[in-house]
Amino acid sequence: FGSHQRNLPVDTDLVTPPPRVAPSFSRLSLSLSLCPTGLWSLEYKRELTTPLCITARNGHTACVRHLLFWRADPNMAPGGQSALHEACEGGHMDCTELLLEHRANPNLLSEEGLGCARCAKLLVKYGAMVDLPSEETQETPLHIAAKHGLYDHALLYLRYGASVDRKNSREETALSVTCGQAKEQAEQGSYLQVCRLLVTYSADVNATDEEEKSPLHKACRNASHTLVQFLLQNKADVNAIDYNGASPLSCSLQTAAFKQQLRPHLTVQTLLNHGSQKIWPMAFGKVQSHSCASVPEIIEILFNSYSQVPISEQWREAIPEEIFQVGKLWMHLPFYESFFMLSCTPRCLQHLCRCAIRKKFGGKCHYLIPLLPVPKPLQNYLLLEPEGILL
Repeated sequence: FGSHQRNLPVDTDLVTPPPRVAPSFSRLSLSLSLCPTGLWSLEYKRELTTPLCITARNGHTACVRHLLFWRADPNMAPGGQSALHEACEGGHMDCTELLLEHRANPNLLSEEGLGCARCAKLLVKYGAMVDLPSEETQETPLHIAAKHGLYDHALLYLRYGASVDRKNSREETALSVTCGQAKEQAEQGSYLQVCRLLVTYSADVNATDEEEKSPLHKACRNASHTLVQFLLQNKADVNAIDYNGASPLSCSLQTAAFKQQLRPHLTVQTLLNHGSQKIWPMAFGKVQSHSCASVPEIIEILFNSYSQVPISEQWREAIPEEIFQVGKLWMHLPFYESFFMLSCTPRCLQHLCRCAIRKKFGGKCHYLIPLLPVPKPLQNYLLLEPEGILL
């Protein structure tokens, strides 16, 4: 590489990677060209590339992993082709998956305006098997596309006959994988799009994995409200029980404290309005004081789903102290004051009427309540919309 060669000190710390370095190299090659005079002459051609592109092009997975560890930029494309394009065109699945796991942009276009889906299409066109599973995990290309939220790839594989309900070594279908991977707010849209595609191709929304978890269990655990709504609209079993005896509602409550930015109370509200079985009343104190103490919206929704729940003063003592630290005090204190004021007081008549209507509608509350000829605020009240205070 001539003047572009770089020397690294031999005592470089291999445990803590240095700042991202993504050097580009120019590769020189000789070619013959015909001059106007009719004579042939030698000329140099310069190709811009990176070490990551070179290793991905040749399928050297270990080298790709090493360069990514040292923070090589997976989206750098000085010559118009990113490392992901190179890996796809070479048919190197391990390199492709490794780059995607390190946030390589699957929608990055090449210099010719081609995306990686075009590369996958070429591979399929030239005989790549769309249902060929990997040896270790038994994942098919459709599983990989679902894992990374790649709609175009998933559509391509399905059009070429990929089995939509094929399971991997963990007994997961592509739909199950998709629901399990939708963990960040920014990713929800792409995973929802893939879910819609899979269901369009008749994916089983109630297929379970080795732990008997359905796609709905996983979507609830990730507080993916839009996915939960979509699955329920397509006849997902709202009361399915996994191997550990947990329902989708239980999965939502278990992770609510860690998913506050995703507004997990919307998932709980949706499940209850679709007929989810409520938690055992005697277990309410444990949920209130441990799992969801920092998410009072969930406490309010759950509490309002019962006509009456006995409130124990011991629950007040069980609430973690950090819930009432400075900065959170004024946010949560009014709710908890109203909550414990109901310890020796019957609920109001309006609430009891709500419970009677919801009991009558059962699992169709989400559908029937919006049809009632009553003002929108009253419909929201019947649908357990949290108000920040209990009456």
